[in-house]
Amino acid sequence: MSQDRTMERFHVSATGHSLNYLPEYIAQRHGLFQEQGLNVTVTVPSPWDLVLDELANGTASAALGGIWVPSMYRNRSTSYTAFAQVANRCPLALIKRGSSSGFKPSDIVGKTVLMKSGNGASVGLFFKMLLREQGIDPHSVHYVQDLDGLMLGKLFKGGMGDYFVVDNVTARLMAAADPDLSIAMEMTTDGGEIPWSVYYRETASTTPQVIDAQRRFCIALGKAIDLIMQHDAEFFRSDLAEIFPKLPTDVAVDLANLYRRTGMWTSPVISRKGFERWQKGLYDGRLIDGPFDYEAIVNNGPASDAQGIRDASVFQESAEQVITKDTVIGVTEVAAVDVLQG
Repeated sequence: MSQDRTMERFHVSATGHSLNYLPEYIAQRHGLFQEQGLNVTVTVPSPWDLVLDELANGTASAALGGIWVPSMYRNRSTSYTAFAQVANRCPLALIKRGSSSGFKPSDIVGKTVLMKSGNGASVGLFFKMLLREQGIDPHSVHYVQDLDGLMLGKLFKGGMGDYFVVDNVTARLMAAADPDLSIAMEMTTDGGEIPWSVYYRETASTTPQVIDAQRRFCIALGKAIDLIMQHDAEFFRSDLAEIFPKLPTDVAVDLANLYRRTGMWTSPVISRKGFERWQKGLYDGRLIDGPFDYEAIVNNGPASDAQGIRDASVFQESAEQVITKDTVIGVTEVAAVDVLQG
């Protein structure tokens, strides 16, 4: 990317500031967006649904959040198209009272589960989908899910409910601080593949110029994913400490490594398998009238094109390394012959 090229503004309106968004933060901090001629900026509006206002008024080039939003709106209001994913697993955990040794999902039947809902509908929808996939009727479980996560955390510690579904970071901190609590399930490990966090924008405003910017955004995001997967999270300790100053860095490093091992970060291409699974979950949860086809919600062109460009670049770099290696070997062999003959 030419250094004198004018940087193109690309603003992301995000529904949160989360560890599962790490590839975006690494791409920003390590100059990968800049390499693609993009000046990426981010806001996290409150309440979260203001991201849709920022899309509507042109403030944002993309919203970052759950693909359940474009699905829920399709054919009912504004149409949104998702073009990339950053998180391929659900970053939630299930906390219980006492030891989790021997825990099995059927233990939840007849119990009360607290689920935060201040940042959208996905927590309850996903957890109930997991129960159904385990052969458990969600109606056999009692829920408290209309309160803020912080409030529910205090109430859970005070004795409300039997289980608490919360983000993985909070779960780790709560379990570490209270020996009477334990983590029964970390859904990045036990929850399967799902496009949890995606980038989307209004379909009507997507032009060829927009798609070109999305493609370059995906190239940078993909490079960041590769960088993360190539290094133990300890390599990014200083990044993690600055990105999440209120979180103990050891916890951030440990969780980032968990996410690396369990497939949280794979590719900007939205998983078709995960999409179809989530569509069934959204339908069973009555958020949508029926599962949408992949192509109805997703334009994977920018991410797929970006993947092709990255693959070609890696191939070229590998070829150049082989040529360099062969050249060095050839020169060394000639030198050796000269020594023997000299």
